[in-house]
Amino acid sequence: MAFFRGAKALVCAYFGISVLTLAVIVLLRDDSAEVNSAVWVRATIVAVSALVTLLCAVRAARGSRAAYRRLRIISAVTVVAIAAVVALPGTFPAWLKAEQAVCGVFLLAVVALINGKHMRSLFAGR
Repeated sequence: MAFFRGAKALVCAYFGISVLTLAVIVLLRDDSAEVNSAVWVRATIVAVSALVTLLCAVRAARGSRAAYRRLRIISAVTVVAIAAVVALPGTFPAWLKAEQAVCGVFLLAVVALINGKHMRSLFAGR
């Protein structure tokens, strides 16, 4: 569906940033001030989540009501999780919080796009 073009582009950006973040973590792995075990775990979970979100977006764009439902849930829950990570003091370095904030903005836009009345009406009768 053409209506999903913007949402898919935003999810692709989220996935791309997540993969790039993992690459940065690999490069900075010897700097314990910038990369700790929490950073590794968070970035890995985010990259996997971004891949699942992308797969849901692709399937939803092809008309899958189940994938659309999953995309709505995953994107909303992920925005809340990102807000918590950004708000937590001390656990993550500032650069990771900034990366998460950017991802959160992309996903917030996805949430707005896919939860609009027009988009919901496309899947109401399926």
